[in-house]
Amino acid sequence: MFRLSQFMSEIINPTPLKPARQALGPVVIWNLIRRCNLKCKHCYSISADVDFPGELSTTEIFDVMDDLKRFHVPVLILSGGEPLLRPDIFDISARAKAKGFYVGLSSNGALINESNIEQIAAIGYDYLGVSLDGIGAVNDTFRGKQGAFDDALNGIRLALSKDIKVGMRFTATMDNIHQLPDMLALMEREKIDKFYLSHLSYAGRGNKNRTDDAQHSTTRNMMDQLFKVAYQDALDGGGKEFVTGNNDADGVYLLQWVQKHFPRSTDHIRAKLVQWGGNSTGVNIANIDNLGDVHPDTMWWHYKVGNVIERPFGEIWSDLSDPVMAGLKQKPRQIKGRCSECVHFDICGGNTRVRAMQLTGDPWAEDPACYLSNHEIGVSESVDRLKVTTFRGAKHAPALSID
Repeated sequence: MFRLSQFMSEIINPTPLKPARQALGPVVIWNLIRRCNLKCKHCYSISADVDFPGELSTTEIFDVMDDLKRFHVPVLILSGGEPLLRPDIFDISARAKAKGFYVGLSSNGALINESNIEQIAAIGYDYLGVSLDGIGAVNDTFRGKQGAFDDALNGIRLALSKDIKVGMRFTATMDNIHQLPDMLALMEREKIDKFYLSHLSYAGRGNKNRTDDAQHSTTRNMMDQLFKVAYQDALDGGGKEFVTGNNDADGVYLLQWVQKHFPRSTDHIRAKLVQWGGNSTGVNIANIDNLGDVHPDTMWWHYKVGNVIERPFGEIWSDLSDPVMAGLKQKPRQIKGRCSECVHFDICGGNTRVRAMQLTGDPWAEDPACYLSNHEIGVSESVDRLKVTTFRGAKHAPALSID
């Protein structure tokens, strides 16, 4: 996750560069259930409104939760499918809070209503994330159900009325990117705390619909809009939070934006971006699915590295005998193609590996969704995308100067 608001604050009020904190355990996104009341075009779990066999019982979830705590996992994001469809969701949530986890609930919002809002509020979730992919009929088309937008907006309003921190997640494709200004206006109008712009990852139904992925020029325009809004919010005191996900090239693009608009802040922001380090799949982000299978992150459901019923999570996560996990944990990662020559590799870390795997079959190929030109990343203009096979060396080139 790229915490854009933090970097905008650093432009206005720079803080000293401190040693990076090393997380003891990863953030775990836990898909407790695969069943969902909606059928979204970009669903990575390919959920449907049916029961899926073999899902973990309440007792098994509690046992795994104890194991996660022993491995110093700090954060649990309870997801689905739609997690509110689990009859024991509030028992699970209450126990996670009692164990001392930071607990988030990731929902489509449509099932949050007057009948359960008091239970939701009583849990004390640290964060409630609600996915919306446009206004009105645009969202409903993406979500596969008429009225889904109105139901989700009602859920958001109820949560905000109970002082729950609410974030709105927007997955951008060519079919809905024109609604980004409207989504940001909705955030302002409804006083929503956080906006999460997610680039499309090629996973699940998102892989099947990847022809809808926003074109590179459109992505740049989208990011320019978000930069402007996030910077203005930081100027106004930083009351909101803007983040992006699933495209770590956003960090490099921000650096170029800073060079253009705030050149005196360039060195400081670059140092902060290098400390961030880009993609953390398989390192600081983990996923457990509804069957207990462990994946490098939520977009890797096609790739299993273990099962928490068969082995403790800590053993699975620390096991480098799996070649993908070993490669993800290597620093720097050995990425091919344009990434092997990129002068800003130390910022994005090679971007999202699952897109490379889905497109080429090779998890170490360059990310096809990098929207920066060869010139912008210091790569020879003769280098074609996805054709260079050399690996990046250990040394990083100096920062590229852009006029």
